[in-house]
Amino acid sequence: MNTQSGALSDSFGAQQAAPAALSATHPLYWSIRRELAENRWIYIGQWAIAVVFLVGALISTVHLPAHMRALAAKPPSQRWEAVATHYNIAAGVFMATLILMSLFYSAEALHSERRDRSVLFWKSLPVSDRTTVLAKASIPLVVLPLLTFAITVVVQAIMLLLSSVVLAANGLSVAAFWSDLAPLSMWGKLLHHLLTAHALWPFPIYCWLLLVSAWARRATLLWAALPVVAIGGVEKLIFNTSHFVEMVGGRLIGAGAPIDITPSGGMFPMGPMTHITLARFLASPGLWIGLAVAAAFLAAAVQLRRYRGPI
Repeated sequence: MNTQSGALSDSFGAQQAAPAALSATHPLYWSIRRELAENRWIYIGQWAIAVVFLVGALISTVHLPAHMRALAAKPPSQRWEAVATHYNIAAGVFMATLILMSLFYSAEALHSERRDRSVLFWKSLPVSDRTTVLAKASIPLVVLPLLTFAITVVVQAIMLLLSSVVLAANGLSVAAFWSDLAPLSMWGKLLHHLLTAHALWPFPIYCWLLLVSAWARRATLLWAALPVVAIGGVEKLIFNTSHFVEMVGGRLIGAGAPIDITPSGGMFPMGPMTHITLARFLASPGLWIGLAVAAAFLAAAVQLRRYRGPI
């Protein structure tokens, strides 16, 4: 009898220990999956844009053979800028989509669950407010940039294959086209640009939106923008400058981040002349000040979610 009681006690103890071991690693993972399941527009919208863009890219291949013949006598740097035009446009479209989606997601992340009162259900689960807020913050910081990168690469790869078929059918060199475009180098620089200029650099803005989302009862974007407008107006009135508004706007679009050197000054730093300066970016005071501000906003958002009820 004592042996059976000891076995039952050990079994019960093991069942108690298992959830404790899981709770240290799994809640954040499942919370992120919950965000993706509840916000399917995050990836459906980007794929819809990808389909539309691919239709336009397919139509544009009609002019590709004549375009490549005209570029034959130009130097490599000029050939890349001409060949990569449509690929840069695709990257620019998805970067703009990333910024807009990150803005709207962050502004609604904590507000929507209070509005539909689902926060009462989620608070009943063994998931802390800190884990929930971190899961929501990881969407604009990690998930959306990686998703944007994957979709951009898929779209550009399909464009590359379509162009190769058209060039081969017209007796032009496919190898020279691939050599001019250098897709692997272009994709590596694209990933670096997305994670630095469009994830880490604007992260304080997204955390500010999360904080306002946890506080405001309605019109989250308006409440988030009002302090920026007010501070910018006071600065303009007193000093006749616009440094604060320019700083916020630059952070949002990734301007001013010391991430690379592009001698040609192009909009899209993915060309062969672009030099990545990751060490300079990681040593930038602006990066660490921004991350410290983001951490403060996240800590405040955790406290607000803990005590703010449904709307």
